[in-house]
Amino acid sequence: MNITWALLMMALGSVGVQSGGHESDVSAALQSAVNPPVTAEQAGSAAPNTSAGNASPSPAPSATPAADSALHTDPQPDAPKVKGIYVTAYSAGGSRMEQLLALLDKTELNSMVIDIKDDAGYITYKTDNAELQEMGTPQKFIGDINKLMTRLKEHDVYPIARIVVFKDSVLAKKHPELSFVNSDGSVWKNKGGDSFVNPYNENVWKYNVDIAKEAAKLGFKEIQFDYVRFPEGFEKRADSLKYTKSDRPRVEIIADFVKYAKAELAPLGVRVSVDIFGYAASVPAAEGIGQDFVKISKNVDVISPMVYPSHYSTGWFDVKDPDKDPYATIKGSMVDTHKKLDPLGSYKPVIRPWIQDFTASWLGSGHFIKYGKQQVEDQIRALKDENIDEFLLWNANNRYTSDVDYEQ
Repeated sequence: MNITWALLMMALGSVGVQSGGHESDVSAALQSAVNPPVTAEQAGSAAPNTSAGNASPSPAPSATPAADSALHTDPQPDAPKVKGIYVTAYSAGGSRMEQLLALLDKTELNSMVIDIKDDAGYITYKTDNAELQEMGTPQKFIGDINKLMTRLKEHDVYPIARIVVFKDSVLAKKHPELSFVNSDGSVWKNKGGDSFVNPYNENVWKYNVDIAKEAAKLGFKEIQFDYVRFPEGFEKRADSLKYTKSDRPRVEIIADFVKYAKAELAPLGVRVSVDIFGYAASVPAAEGIGQDFVKISKNVDVISPMVYPSHYSTGWFDVKDPDKDPYATIKGSMVDTHKKLDPLGSYKPVIRPWIQDFTASWLGSGHFIKYGKQQVEDQIRALKDENIDEFLLWNANNRYTSDVDYEQ
């Protein structure tokens, strides 16, 4: 297998990656994979960061010993075996929700992962919480959040709130002091035009967890955190941007955020899950973006590796074109996932992968196939053969294949 390519793809990890675009992200992540971290000396004439914006932060929020001891007790031992779909806020608040509810009503699917804070950073409904209004920018993508929750309950849908954490252009623009700032005072953006907020900053932690707490009080049974990482290629610019930081390694910072979120949400009885790229189970930790598969998994109730066959390159799991062999690709990814997480013992979370219900035509002629009933069922069968009985289906447009047997 190509480890360099694996690290590249892991650095790009997010549920929403679905096309062959994002060339700027690919370039930056590739450099992250093949180059060592930039040191102060390698940064040319850039002086060490000594501005107030780079002062060491006050101690980050942490779990109390009592909360820590309960971190790995499933708050919902009677939860169903989740088989779900991704639902945008636009779908959840619009006419397409009727079709999606009908899909769940007539199939074995039983859950929806709904955007509550989206990829741009918008809170997707009008909250009355003054602190969330001040920090973020609520929208009415979901016109009546309480009505939505009532509908989900009526249809016996297990509701999961998706919160995009550190990729947040809205918060970065509104509060540059919580982001990464260039030498000219502007907020840093990646080549795709997206900004991130600073995982070292405890105010960013609290803001996202406060959104999660409100989602829990609204009736969501689980909080799913996505983009739990630093920006792609961050190690190249870590010593030139201005931001609050400490000497702690990035992988520890990310793991500590997850642990903090879990402890804060425990009293509300909700599960905590994290999305992470599927390659993370097969390669060493991605120090640049701060993701360590085991460190993160140890502190969540559910881990959701994104194992879309289209996102594996030639040769993975001895498959020439992984997208064209979904069974072998998913099976191989789950073998690696078990190997990585089995040593956690009782700390091992529920493994609930994201799988592919879209066609990856950007891979080019001869390297992809049209995904439909057979391909979705092949992935589910591979999961079941590796003793994984939960999954989530991803389609960015929320158009899911009909007539699939979800009980392979």
